Amino acid sequence: MKKYDLFTIIKPNLDNDDADKVVNRVEEIVKNLGGEVIEADKMGRKKLAYEVAGFTDGFMVNQVVTVPADKIDELKRQLRLNDSIIRVMFTTKECA
Repeated sequence: MKKYDLFTIIKPNLDNDDADKVVNRVEEIVKNLGGEVIEADKMGRKKLAYEVAGFTDGFMVNQVVTVPADKIDELKRQLRLNDSIIRVMFTTKECA
C-alpha cells in the first residue's frame, strides 16, 4: 500500500481533550478501512494564513497513513462528515 500524508485542521473552539478525541476517531476510521497510521504529529493550535469556515486558527495534525487504494474515497467522505474538522488535505507521500 502507498503512504499518504493526511493533514487535518480541527476547530479551535474544542479543548485539547476533544481535539485528541477527533484525532483518535480519524485513526479509527483509517484502521476500519484496512489502513494503518504510521506517524502522527499533533502540531497544536496554530494561526491560519486565511480564514477557514469562519475560524482564524485551529488544531493542526499531520498523519502518515496507509490505506488501500479502493478505500481512499470512503476515507475522504468520512472525514468530510466530521463536523469538528474544518479542512483536510490528503496527498501521496513521496518515497525516497
